[in-house]
Amino acid sequence: MTYPVRMPKEFLLHSHHNGLKTAALLGLLTAMILAVGYWLGGSGGLVFAVFLSLALNAGSYFFSDKLALRAMRAQPVSEAEFPALYQIVRELATTAGQPMPRLYVSPTLQPNAFATGRNPQHAAVAVTTGITQLLDRRELRAVIGHELSHVYNRDILISSVAAALAGIVTSLAQLAIFLPLGGGSDDDDSPNPAGLLLMLILGPLAATIIQLAISRNREYQADADGAALTRDPLALASALEKIQYGAHRLPLPADNRLTSAAHLMIANPLRGGGIASLFSTHPPMEQRVARLRQQAGAVYR
Repeated sequence: MTYPVRMPKEFLLHSHHNGLKTAALLGLLTAMILAVGYWLGGSGGLVFAVFLSLALNAGSYFFSDKLALRAMRAQPVSEAEFPALYQIVRELATTAGQPMPRLYVSPTLQPNAFATGRNPQHAAVAVTTGITQLLDRRELRAVIGHELSHVYNRDILISSVAAALAGIVTSLAQLAIFLPLGGGSDDDDSPNPAGLLLMLILGPLAATIIQLAISRNREYQADADGAALTRDPLALASALEKIQYGAHRLPLPADNRLTSAAHLMIANPLRGGGIASLFSTHPPMEQRVARLRQQAGAVYR
């Protein structure tokens, strides 16, 4: 049974509003980085750190899709090989009024999926062999809706910006070893040890926590928007429960290169709990499922 939650145009407008709030948060972080950078090394050190970080992260931005697909060993597939998958993606992309993304399949047995690409014109959707074997067509369609929502919400772009800002904080912390404090004064040739220690420890940590917090919020939004696109929130709830169980049974090994794409996947592919969960890029699955069931029930209120 399906549920007419929201029309695609409406949820895209909602996600645009959500993107504005995220942009405001990133703008605040940028202002903080500029202020701290000038405090540490003056304008010269700040400019060097900014350009260095942006140059390194520009490569990640433009080639993020290739890096993620290679990490998952995903291969492009034709419509003749996966006709049902192509039919689902084409239907949902048409409904959303967006171009057809490239489709990939990873030989990973763990059930999972992810989307990558900096915009809908350069997007790719990948599923694992495990998820195609575990889910029925309705559940797979719900998962694809979630992943397409990540693309349409420009989540990859936001991730790239957040990663760049985190890189700037890290670079400034490293430059603090050599740069004087107090705006680059010639009379102060040595950094304050206490300030340097705080910057080295808290700077990168703060940037990482902000980046992960944004990622968690995006998962909730992609769940809601994906359910709106497919008009079937209960199918996504059922799929998430199955994926969670499968991911626990077949977690990716910590030393495997596949873990480099873990933050992109619809469910956390790594086993962990306790303190480690605070740094997870995914919110608790139980909360995601509860929200989807609440979304499904809202049409009867």
